[in-house]
Amino acid sequence: MHSIVKLADTTRVYDVATVTPLSHAHQLSERLENDIYLKREDELSIHAFKLRGAYQKISSLTAEQAAKGVVASSAGNHAQGVALSAKKLGIDSVIVMPLSTPKIKVNAVEQLGGKVVLHGDVYDDAYQYAKQLEKQQDLVFIHPYDDIEVMAGQATIAKELLDQLSTIDMVFIPVGGGGLIAGMATYLKHYAPQIRVIGVEPQDSPTLYEALKQNKRVILPEVGRFADGVAVRQIGEKTFEIAKQVVDEVILVSNDEICAAIKDIYEDVRSISEPAGALATAGIKKYVKQHNVQGKNLVAVVSGANVNFDRLRYISERADIGEHNEAIIAVTIDEKPGSFLKFCQMLEDHSITEFNYRYGSDSQARIFVGVSLSEGLSEKQALLDRLSGSFDVLDMSDNSIAKTHIRYMVGGRSNCEHEVLYRFEFPERPGALLNFLKKVGSHWNITLFHYRNHGADFGRVLIGLQAQDVTQLEQSFNELGYFYQNETDNKAYQYFL
Repeated sequence: MHSIVKLADTTRVYDVATVTPLSHAHQLSERLENDIYLKREDELSIHAFKLRGAYQKISSLTAEQAAKGVVASSAGNHAQGVALSAKKLGIDSVIVMPLSTPKIKVNAVEQLGGKVVLHGDVYDDAYQYAKQLEKQQDLVFIHPYDDIEVMAGQATIAKELLDQLSTIDMVFIPVGGGGLIAGMATYLKHYAPQIRVIGVEPQDSPTLYEALKQNKRVILPEVGRFADGVAVRQIGEKTFEIAKQVVDEVILVSNDEICAAIKDIYEDVRSISEPAGALATAGIKKYVKQHNVQGKNLVAVVSGANVNFDRLRYISERADIGEHNEAIIAVTIDEKPGSFLKFCQMLEDHSITEFNYRYGSDSQARIFVGVSLSEGLSEKQALLDRLSGSFDVLDMSDNSIAKTHIRYMVGGRSNCEHEVLYRFEFPERPGALLNFLKKVGSHWNITLFHYRNHGADFGRVLIGLQAQDVTQLEQSFNELGYFYQNETDNKAYQYFL
């Protein structure tokens, strides 16, 4: 670990990087009753910290290695860091990116001088192909995180932090493969061991959290793709050995909490972070509330701001739920004159953000309603308690099917027999949806279908099918190779579809 510190102290990173600002988040600080600082890695030329590690590694190559050229696999920020670093040093670079990579990211890499090769549906496919090219073309592979030189490059962020703020109580760092937190934590613990280092991961991609819990590297069966910058199934081998010695704690946050943090960052510094870039800020907010922290100097690393414009719609929709400024509830009322009016009156002065209702039967009706909140969870609970005195009420604020699909759907309940419901995620690229429909639609009758483009690398589909033999159906799904989950028992489906 001392080699990381030594390399960071003698780095050449500033040939391409600049010292990034440490911004005081005034509004967030006031709300959380702590001094919150944002380390602005989004201010680097590629709008992400990955430039540091890439340049540190590539600049350390021997003349013989540099002459061969470099190859890397990445869906975004590492690709740009490698391309720019190689161009600066006059070295040829090949970047393998998944076929689902948005065009804006591909163009960015090409403009920086990298030769882009599109291969595979997900990062793991691109990684395997890049390793093939390494052998076939005798190139030098630049790992995105599991490399001491790369970690040392990321450690320069910690070096800057210690110069910028004299008193730091805690530093919150996003975790994917572990290169950023291993490098930064090593440097911080060497020069300021009193600082607590806290890793932050999405709840659906807990690579370091699970590894520390089991005291070994684990391969996650699935990873969430919303925070694509940290969507890694297994923590790095070298990074884990280091992280378990220097990281004090890991906290997990939901996608809605990440969206709320993106909004917080924007409101304080007018920068739109990418989901992975807002992880640390979401972690601070959750940690402060869980541990009742007050009067401390807390730093969050805003690791990047390479977000597709189309994704902002999804982010803004989910931010209010993540901030507990909106509740989504299902209410069962009697299907008779006056019931609807009685329900609306019981909402009192709450603003309605959404209201969906369709006649279902002669006896009962179910309403899907969004309610604006000004005082968070306590206000929501009070509302639920009040409504529960007269109606059957179900809180759907954490129901993914309700938030992602049902609130955007039209129609009503169906009486079709043997209907089962599944949700799918598949690579958002030309032909993927058609391939999906060809595989499923020719064997089973489709009874329900909802797809909505969220501007992400992965499309999300909700599909209903008539199937008596679920085992045979899922065998067909397995051949597709896409992530899927049976949602037939989901209350949102049972209530509204």
